[in-house]
Amino acid sequence: MTPTTPAGVRDSATEIQPAPLWARASSLALAAVGLVVSAYLTFEHYSASATLSCPNTGVVNCVKVTTSSYSKLAGVPVALLGLVFFVAMTVLCLPWAWRAGSAWVSRVRLTGAAAGVAMVLYLVWAELFRIDAICLWCTVVHAATVALFGVLVLEAALRPLDRA
Repeated sequence: MTPTTPAGVRDSATEIQPAPLWARASSLALAAVGLVVSAYLTFEHYSASATLSCPNTGVVNCVKVTTSSYSKLAGVPVALLGLVFFVAMTVLCLPWAWRAGSAWVSRVRLTGAAAGVAMVLYLVWAELFRIDAICLWCTVVHAATVALFGVLVLEAALRPLDRA
């Protein structure tokens, strides 16, 4: 037998709790940062501009990284892949997506962030061991991706079982 409550009275034991504000706000902020920087990198890729505001000598060399053979994956610019990723992650981190209360939205959000981290590991490996240069703008995108994944993992770990 399940307990009943009078009409209009909330039963906190069965009510699905929303994600905490820190998770909602920080995930959206990180996704937005990644979106803006990825859009900038995509613009720079297609405009063939050298205005990356990044040194082009030594270890920090955005031009060397963004024009290397590793700047494309299956013929698609990595910057464009990052832009698509962050458009999707921004949508999944919007308030309506958090309020959806659907387990599949949480799973897609977390799985997407995990895929992003896997791509970051590949790209950092390429920068450090193949290209021998680091792109500062790319590093911002990498940091935003890893931090976003961290926020989502922490939110999932702290999530009450009734919200799973």
